[in-house]
Amino acid sequence: MNSPEPKPEPRDELEGTEAPFVSHLVELRDRLIRAFIAIGIAFGALCLWPGPAGLYDFLAAPLVAHLPKGATLIATNVISPILVPLKITLMAAFMVALPYVLYQVWAFVAPGLYSHEKRLVLPLVISSTILFITGVAFCYYLVIPGMSQFIQTFAPSAITAAPDIEQYFGFVLTLFLVFGIAFEVPVAVIVLARIGVVTVDQLRKFRGYFIVASFVIAAVVTPPDVISQLALAIPMCILYELGIIAAQVFIKNTKAPEEAPAAASSAAEPAPAAGNPEDKGAG
Repeated sequence: MNSPEPKPEPRDELEGTEAPFVSHLVELRDRLIRAFIAIGIAFGALCLWPGPAGLYDFLAAPLVAHLPKGATLIATNVISPILVPLKITLMAAFMVALPYVLYQVWAFVAPGLYSHEKRLVLPLVISSTILFITGVAFCYYLVIPGMSQFIQTFAPSAITAAPDIEQYFGFVLTLFLVFGIAFEVPVAVIVLARIGVVTVDQLRKFRGYFIVASFVIAAVVTPPDVISQLALAIPMCILYELGIIAAQVFIKNTKAPEEAPAAASSAAEPAPAAGNPEDKGAG
């Protein structure tokens, strides 16, 4: 008797496994298109008001205010007077549309999360956005003016400062990213504590190491002046302490639903009889 031939795997099952993957790709494409459209709308609105030139004047204001009298920024490249303001407008458009972009990211990953994970992600998305924008604003309103004044104070009188607009844009963009990411310290602390990489007690013990590391990082990534280094290191230390406090509250309110303890479950079960009736009968 011939052995039965193995049945081929149904084509419907193969198509069923491919369909969710394709649908996820389609949804990801739609989310990305919506995010780019939002950035494009913000870019168009900012081009109308205050315009690329107005945005660059706003960005350069902290430096221009501390330049010597009569000094201005210069453009060493032919297309820099047009290209650099457009880059600044695009950066500003991304920051304006950032909440909507993060919402698209949240809407894409939310269906695959548990309820307790949703309670974890949404507050982190909102808080990380607020902290990043706060870091950028802190850099613009406090760090750049203080650093510019410090540099001009110690500059020789024989030197006339005339920074290039493209170099200044790259310098400011780097500072914005550094301070925006540095202000995400509480979010990083909360995530590490929530997923179990470290405990809150360990974070307290690592406080001294973090203070040293923050000053080392500030010395490496900021310009070689005391103002910007202290302006980065001190907020990082303060935000680390706030992250420890927030981690305690956050972990308590976003715990996953756990099963009942073994003791409680055993207490809920009916207690066994003192003896087996069959054993008694046999006795």
